[in-house]
Amino acid sequence: MTAIREPWGLSVLGAGSVAAEPRFAEIDLAVDVLAATPKESYAEAGRVVTGLRAVLREHGVPDADVSGSRLSLASQYAGYGADKTFKGYGCEARYTVRTPALDRLEELVDDLVTAGVNRVDDVRFEVDDKPAMRDEARRLAVAAARRKAGVYAEACGVRLGAVIHIQDVDPESMTGHGHGRRSGGDPEHDGALTPGSVRVEAAVLLGFALLP
Repeated sequence: MTAIREPWGLSVLGAGSVAAEPRFAEIDLAVDVLAATPKESYAEAGRVVTGLRAVLREHGVPDADVSGSRLSLASQYAGYGADKTFKGYGCEARYTVRTPALDRLEELVDDLVTAGVNRVDDVRFEVDDKPAMRDEARRLAVAAARRKAGVYAEACGVRLGAVIHIQDVDPESMTGHGHGRRSGGDPEHDGALTPGSVRVEAAVLLGFALLP
């Protein structure tokens, strides 16, 4: 039989989530070119970057919504040890593009790839005020914990006292948490770049004193 090591009161876990329609998307992409000489690598990367900028202007994306890195150059090799061979000079530049035109997102990504962008690392759908959504999710998590605690107290014939312990819990860790399993999850998608909704989750562990 499992013993209660610290019988001080009631400990419950509450979870809450808030969903909202996305307002914009962020695309992480990169230009990654390999050539025989540094000059050729820089030239080819520059050509692709010029095409990238042209596509963004055609889609009405202002420069302020594009963050990027300078072109970086590095020697690249294949294999290890005695089998190591020189492949050429790799030139890379990474960009993050923000766009509110969600209905044209797939077209934008397709045009960027056509222009020579050879890596699309991530596409994220975001909202304008995620901290406010997180705060609301935390309020819902507290409310859920209080409801759960009230049910337990009523079933045991006792009354809830003051909250004597509050612990923030990372929702991502709740799958393996001893107080329960994570509820909810990522929105379903059909394989296309459909935004669905942005979901923000929060969880809290509350400790209550118990009164007779």
